[in-house]
Amino acid sequence: MPDLTQAFAILVGFTIAITVHEFSHAATAYALGDSTARNAGRLTLNPVKHLDPLGSLLLLLIVFSGMPGIGWGKPVPVQPWNLRGDRRGMAIVSAAGPVSNVVLAVITLSVEAVLDLYTVPLPNWLTALLSSIVSVNIGLAAFNFLPLPPLDGFSLAIGLLPGRAAMALASAERYGPGLLLLLVFAPSIIKIDLLSYAIRPLISLVAAVVYFGAALATRVLTL
Repeated sequence: MPDLTQAFAILVGFTIAITVHEFSHAATAYALGDSTARNAGRLTLNPVKHLDPLGSLLLLLIVFSGMPGIGWGKPVPVQPWNLRGDRRGMAIVSAAGPVSNVVLAVITLSVEAVLDLYTVPLPNWLTALLSSIVSVNIGLAAFNFLPLPPLDGFSLAIGLLPGRAAMALASAERYGPGLLLLLVFAPSIIKIDLLSYAIRPLISLVAAVVYFGAALATRVLTL
């Protein structure tokens, strides 16, 4: 049985991270001319609108059983042909999700640093929650930057690559979900944690950006 305080922190941290992530997709798509997400009720910070029942259930199983796996939210509906900027617009919408998680991690870590600097006492559950928000957002951003469909990094790569290379990558879209599942469950199937090998450099990069950004923000806040 896991520590209940830690389980609470992870679940709430994941809920906040997913909500901000999906809202950012919806808000960016709306700003670029596509109202599909708004019309579907996704232009909101209400987590009920963004949490996927199966993805949330699997997260509960992961937290309380320690089994490998992933949780997820409902994908935000976007019509790329409505967006200004064509595939570049879709790349911006895709990037908005993980970038919002980086920003949220920076803000939370900055708040932690300021509270620590002024020795503000915090209850254990709040300390665990703030730490969880930082780590979950770093992990979610890094995971979504992987250039595999249906992750955001795939659409981002297609939007940034030259035309021919983008078309070649797009042709591999149908293999993405299967490859993603293989990465997630590889430790159970072939006893090799392929996902860790794939995501570790991205986590290091995102964490470095978050800690650098938080250091700057903390300096500004304490001037």
